[in-house]
Amino acid sequence: MNTTTQTAATGVLTASASYVGSWASFAPRSFYDDFPGFNRMWVGGDGPYNEHLVRDVGGLYLALAVAGLLALLWREPHVTTLLGAAWAVFSVPHLGYHGHHLGQMDTLDAVGNVVTLGGTLVLALLLLVPSRKEAGR
Repeated sequence: MNTTTQTAATGVLTASASYVGSWASFAPRSFYDDFPGFNRMWVGGDGPYNEHLVRDVGGLYLALAVAGLLALLWREPHVTTLLGAAWAVFSVPHLGYHGHHLGQMDTLDAVGNVVTLGGTLVLALLLLVPSRKEAGR
């Protein structure tokens, strides 16, 4: 795997975690009603509002964002692997749940949801592939 690809994957995951985590942590009701933005609603149709749950999700995403920032700063293969493993463990059940609960969404939102959540899993898996530099050691 190319380290540039892994750096880009880390950057995208970190940016997405920062976006979701900040919104859910600091404006949980808005996150529930309006996520992902752009006049779409992916959370509010899935049950009653629960501020505790939304803030916990925000905290989880902020933790992933901090781990991603550290991975970008340190650029150590074991840190990249750790970040990829954490994202993969989170992404598999997250994608699985949403994949089975698309019925309340219109087609555009259902496709966007699966592509977005599937994309985070793919990016996480890219971080688990040893870089060419590491594979040659």
